[in-house]
Amino acid sequence: MSKKFIGVDINCGKVMHQHVGSALQKGYISESDIDRALFNAFSLRMKLGLFNGNPQHLPSGDIPPSQVCSTKHKNLALQAAQDGIVLLKNTGNTLPLARYKVTSLGVIGPNANFPPSLLGNYNGPPCEVITPLAALQSSIKNTRFEAGCNIVACNVTRIPEAVQLASSVDNVIMFMGLDQHQEREGLDRTDLVLPGMQQTLISKVAEAAKKPIILVLLSGGPLDITFAKNDPRIGAILWAGYPGEAGGSAISSIIFGEHNPGGKLPVTWYPQDFTKVPMTDMRMRADPATGYPGRTYRFYTGKPVYQFGYGLSYSKYSYEFEAGAATSIYLNNSLSPQAQRNDPNTLSYDIASLGFNTCGELKISATVGVKNHGPMAGRHPALLFSRWPSTEHGRPVKQLVGFQSVHLEAGESTKVEFSLSACEHLSRVMDDGRRVLDKGSHFLIVGDREHEISIIA
Repeated sequence: MSKKFIGVDINCGKVMHQHVGSALQKGYISESDIDRALFNAFSLRMKLGLFNGNPQHLPSGDIPPSQVCSTKHKNLALQAAQDGIVLLKNTGNTLPLARYKVTSLGVIGPNANFPPSLLGNYNGPPCEVITPLAALQSSIKNTRFEAGCNIVACNVTRIPEAVQLASSVDNVIMFMGLDQHQEREGLDRTDLVLPGMQQTLISKVAEAAKKPIILVLLSGGPLDITFAKNDPRIGAILWAGYPGEAGGSAISSIIFGEHNPGGKLPVTWYPQDFTKVPMTDMRMRADPATGYPGRTYRFYTGKPVYQFGYGLSYSKYSYEFEAGAATSIYLNNSLSPQAQRNDPNTLSYDIASLGFNTCGELKISATVGVKNHGPMAGRHPALLFSRWPSTEHGRPVKQLVGFQSVHLEAGESTKVEFSLSACEHLSRVMDDGRRVLDKGSHFLIVGDREHEISIIA
């Protein structure tokens, strides 16, 4: 029996070069498949103007470094780094540090003074890299440094030297995590814990320090840092991702309270046990019968280290749904819901059967009041989720349906309006791929506030 595979038109590695000939001989693909892929790839390049003469003489073909590295662009790099940093822990207001109170600072960790660690995969050449160590040294004159590990993999340590430094300074900031030797295109991690002896180094330093330490993590993916989350000797944890050329300055500005962190985690941080789930098992929904925990914040039934959308701030924010928010969505009486085979008590409308025009009429608006209770101004993302009365029969725990970022001074409040479509934002996908809208109650969630909406026919 012949096999037929429909795939992508281009691969940036060597896969097609090495395997297309064999796939053609075995009948997995045809010459017409190759012709189609070539047509798509080259027609796109033509649309981009890549065959219209000397690229340097074309629009955007001669952009000098002075334009790329302008003050405006450097400021944008700083803002992007600041907005992306997530405050994961801040026990007893460890952060921000008051610069005038810090008489001596110990900086420890392999990611503190290694510029490549700030840069993610597919980065362009930076204009100027300011490492965390350099940024902190410009703020605190008496700053001393000890890498603690030979490299990020941390297979050789200098724990005694790091402990001695930690015990001799007022404050300690550690820069740990990953780099592109642990994760990048074509290099997957096999576990979620910090590499090598990093955890041991962190714990030993935290034990020796005079005050609770500050832990800054660089990584692209999630980390199981449950030990640091639960250790009272680690007062604050920042996740900076791979913050780019201005990452050191961005981290310093948050540590010293020049910028109020407002970042939220873009992924769920799973515990190390999640590595037992085969990466080839891509089912989203949990399966209690086999112990499969599901994937993503929508379906994962285990206890995450930190959940999707998590992130603290130096300010406290509150939310309120406006009193006039819609509480019901009415469907035409002629539309007949159907009971699902595995959920006979729930009546649902098939989105495809409702049609474009009907779905276009099922619009609602939800207005949420957001207030910054201080003590600092900050940019704050308001995340709006929806959920069902229960998670039975494969329903998600919740799902993100909208987000808006607002900048509020201390004590300031504002209103944020979310425009929603019932067919898009309140529906769910069945096991067979059909999208349905359940009759009855639905809930909108922002922070600790909920608002009920009923689908009525």
